[in-house]
Amino acid sequence: MKRAIEKADVLLEALTWIREFRGKITVIKLGGSVMEHPDIMSHLLLDVVFMETVGMRPVVVHGGGAAISRAMSTAGIEPRFVEGRRYTDDKTLAIVKEVLAGEINEGLARRIGELGGVAEPLNLRTKCVLQGERLALDGADGPVDLGRVGQVTQVDTETIHRLCDHGVVPIIPSICLDEEGGCLNVNADTAAQAVAESLQAEKLVYQSDVNGVRADKDDPDSLFHSLTAAQVEQLIEDRVVESGMIPKVQACLETLHRGVRKVHIIDGRLRHSLLLEVYTSQGVGTQLMLNGDKPGEEVGSRQ
Repeated sequence: MKRAIEKADVLLEALTWIREFRGKITVIKLGGSVMEHPDIMSHLLLDVVFMETVGMRPVVVHGGGAAISRAMSTAGIEPRFVEGRRYTDDKTLAIVKEVLAGEINEGLARRIGELGGVAEPLNLRTKCVLQGERLALDGADGPVDLGRVGQVTQVDTETIHRLCDHGVVPIIPSICLDEEGGCLNVNADTAAQAVAESLQAEKLVYQSDVNGVRADKDDPDSLFHSLTAAQVEQLIEDRVVESGMIPKVQACLETLHRGVRKVHIIDGRLRHSLLLEVYTSQGVGTQLMLNGDKPGEEVGSRQ
């Protein structure tokens, strides 16, 4: 009986957040090593089905770097990275279209269907909702050529909203069309950022291989559960946040300044991390927001 009551308490805690987020859009970025493990992905997608079932409007944006690299290896193409981005020539782009915008995208939608939900793959064969242009980077020696790599300039929000209105989860691969109707390979993090900003989403959730922003990068228990923009900037100045986490949190702050209410970083390998982050008061990752929900909110607290 005690365990049954504890379960009821969990449901009542979730009820507060279900009411809070009903009808609101959450963009979920899938990628990294999490996508390499079918069992982990099933738990994440089941969380997505739950979110839609209780009235939220989840939108999934995904990459697929590891699967693309494997397909390139099979085809005898050596991956090449420039300024941390995959150089995309015509042969690489053909693989990106087949693997990312085809196999992975449609596989995610199909798996959601098997788990009891309804999803729509928004790819080059159905309807691409991302428009973009070639990404221009300046290097030490001048412009950097990345090939067919792009950045999102426009999102078809009408199509996404229509699907959400009908209880369908949009599944968006990180690929866009340019003005000539050609394809461009897009970084999945920046694609998710563009989608969330265009939709003015309630939340953007990055599933990662770490549980969020930590006071000690090597200690998972030193997690900050909630941070404001000012607190993040202070942590960077104090060198608590450093190296690879700096550009990630800075991108999160840009997203907040452009209208997304909260950004979350969670460890996607943790079973049901998405539900635990969204529907519990404590959460399991780091929540970033422009300002605290309450005056005087301290670093690491979550209201």
